[in-house]
Amino acid sequence: MRFYTLLLLPALLACSQPAAESSAPAATGARPAQAPAGAFPETFETGSKSAYETADVALVTGPWLFTNGLIGSTEQDHKAGEHAARLRAGGKLTMQFDAPAGIRRISVLAAAYGNDGPSTWELWVSRDHGRTWQRNGQPQTATGPALRPALFAGLANEPLRLEIRKTDAGKGRLNLDDIRLETAGGPVAAAPAGRPAPSPAPAPTDDYFKNRNTPAPTPVRPVQAPSAGSQLAGIDNDNLLLGNPSGATSDPSNNTNYLLTRPQFATGYNAQRGIPIWTSWHVGRTDITKNAPRQNDFRTDPGLPRQFYQVTPQSYGGSGFDKGHNCPSGDRTAALDDNSATFLMSNMVPQAPQNNQQTWAHLEEYTRAQVEAGQEAYVLMGSYGRGGTGKNGPASTIDQGRVTVPAHVWKVIIFLPEGSNDRQRIIAGQGRVLAIDTPNDNSISPQWPQYLTSVDKIEAASGLDIFSALPAATQAQLQSVVDSGRAAERR
Repeated sequence: MRFYTLLLLPALLACSQPAAESSAPAATGARPAQAPAGAFPETFETGSKSAYETADVALVTGPWLFTNGLIGSTEQDHKAGEHAARLRAGGKLTMQFDAPAGIRRISVLAAAYGNDGPSTWELWVSRDHGRTWQRNGQPQTATGPALRPALFAGLANEPLRLEIRKTDAGKGRLNLDDIRLETAGGPVAAAPAGRPAPSPAPAPTDDYFKNRNTPAPTPVRPVQAPSAGSQLAGIDNDNLLLGNPSGATSDPSNNTNYLLTRPQFATGYNAQRGIPIWTSWHVGRTDITKNAPRQNDFRTDPGLPRQFYQVTPQSYGGSGFDKGHNCPSGDRTAALDDNSATFLMSNMVPQAPQNNQQTWAHLEEYTRAQVEAGQEAYVLMGSYGRGGTGKNGPASTIDQGRVTVPAHVWKVIIFLPEGSNDRQRIIAGQGRVLAIDTPNDNSISPQWPQYLTSVDKIEAASGLDIFSALPAATQAQLQSVVDSGRAAERR
């Protein structure tokens, strides 16, 4: 199964200003939660609507409200099959049912209708059955006749509804097709009451786009379904395959342990400290193709709940500490959107310059060298404690106390030969574990092998459960290992 993205987004959500939450219900009013959605993707191949007036349409996934929209089938409608949705100015597509909890990824194909000019559109999400809505990700622009996919993160722990809004006021019309909702185990497939579930359509492949005269986009981290014996509802190359170390949730009231899931990485975020607790991601060769240059577009993260304090690039100004990436820019060079996602301030910690620019940079380069040599890597990075020493001397916080300076910065990596059934291979002992714990101090040695340690020791210091998704016996085996020094020999 493969996922694709053309987002200018930073993963989950990436625009320069936070999106306001609207308390206005959908045009027909908020409806109570209904039966789970039918099998996705929504292809618009069933149902009929030939005029723009507001009306509900029964589609294979469930009822959708069309506002200034219709289902088009003309030669001017750009579509993956025989039909596609079409919106004009002020148009919206609104789910009138709840998709179940566990949605990890949302993708939508979009194009400009006919020869029309560009259309701007946004994806909005409701957590409360359509009563209120919040934008998910940054505005998208559809240009030209080719359907191109945009990928967003879902709400892993909550039911959701989607609304797609055409937001520009121009005369250009917008085609939308193949709206996909994916859980960790595959497409949403529960059918509404009284109706059998249709067979889920496969995720898009290169042939899928080729057969429809649609250019295949840049691939992002291929994934496969778990093996039949897997105890984890996880998938190869998933950013959370090793687990959720702090048990973070996507409940906005959980401001000290808030879960952010993006295509590029997953994060447990502490808004009271203004930094991540941990960040987790996968690195394969398709992630480090160097197609995208370093973006350097440091910015606030609109994906965080609006009641959280918004850390800005200026929060670090004059502090003597670097804006230290958790998931590094160099691990996401396949596409501009992927690289841009790493510059969200929710991915930063105040890091001593020597630590960031020397010790950590060398470790990151080493990791990518192993991947280029045929390995793949599951990486977790985090920090703990309070108080570090930057180029201006020691400090416990910056930004008038709103951002905590951690005392230690750590990283854990599992290297595997490229392949499939990653979780089972890790359980079988085929992975190499590398654990590093460094003081956040500007006098640190640039030689990262000096700071090799065990996962057990990092867990004891940080209070995390780093391999929480693995069986207890596997955790016990992997967490006690201190790398033998092969890392130093291979550099």
